[in-house]
Amino acid sequence: MLILFIEIPAGEEPKPRGVRRKSLEARSRADGGHEVARLQEELRSTKESLQTIIQEQEGTNEELKSANEEIQSSNEELQSTNEELETAKEELQSTNEELTTLNEELQNRNVELNHVNNDLNNLLSSVSMPIVMLGNDLTVRRFTPLGERFFNLIPTDVGRRISDINPNIQVSNLDQKVAEVIETLKVHEREIQDRDGRWYSLRIRPYRTSDHKIEGAVILLVDIDEIKRGLDEFVELTKQPLMVLRGDLRVEKANEAFYRTFQTTAKETENSPVYQLGNGQWNNPALRTLLEGVLPEQNRVNDFRVEHAFPRIGKRTMLFSARRLRQSSKGTHLILVSIDDVTEQSRSRGS
Repeated sequence: MLILFIEIPAGEEPKPRGVRRKSLEARSRADGGHEVARLQEELRSTKESLQTIIQEQEGTNEELKSANEEIQSSNEELQSTNEELETAKEELQSTNEELTTLNEELQNRNVELNHVNNDLNNLLSSVSMPIVMLGNDLTVRRFTPLGERFFNLIPTDVGRRISDINPNIQVSNLDQKVAEVIETLKVHEREIQDRDGRWYSLRIRPYRTSDHKIEGAVILLVDIDEIKRGLDEFVELTKQPLMVLRGDLRVEKANEAFYRTFQTTAKETENSPVYQLGNGQWNNPALRTLLEGVLPEQNRVNDFRVEHAFPRIGKRTMLFSARRLRQSSKGTHLILVSIDDVTEQSRSRGS
């Protein structure tokens, strides 16, 4: 049983009971219709939302599926990368082992090079000869203590061109002579004097490496002052024609008797090859046999007979005596040749 109490505002007449019931029922139906409509609208909206959510879920599932496939592909790539990294790691380990071995070899080589460098420095310091080593570009590479004094060098001159150095010896165009030796590979030798007038033999030789490559030149000074002055005195005191030859068979010096006998001068004779003297008048088989055949084997030859027609003095019979003079400690090599004209004696015997 439902009992309703309705408050009647003041001034209104209470409606009859039947009218009130109809009004309530109408209101209830109206309220129920609105509620149904509202619920239907909410249901429709909910369905649409669910449909949207379902579609979004399906899209999300597709994206997740695609992402999963990408992740699987990435995993495969990572696995392949890990395998490559493992291989690279093994290669790196092998390379590190090789580098360790190579490093040990380099350390041993450095120790050996250090020993060799010390040996070379001690050797150069102990050699009592002026020596200067040059590169292909004519720059100073090394020098001995005496080389430092004779060529006016200081330690900071290493790397400078030899043409920029003012040596304490009387030599001109030294850089040109060095360049010529490097180009032709022929040893250059000449006599020079220092500023005090002391005589030296200047020798320029190619600098050869262990594999026979030319990488510069070596300049060497040999002190020949004592032997040269003694030889000069001996040559001047001798009355017979006498000449002194260097190792390359160039005339070092001749005495006045030689110039007088063969009617020549010191200018035409000194520093000239013996076979070119007098326009080749000394270029004969007998003299070549003496100087190149007999003398190198015997070191001493007495009265070697030579008959030759000389342009200026005519046909002559000469007895050649020769001696090889060596100064092993300084590497000097000279040949002393004395000449005895026996033309008249030969004619007397023939007549």
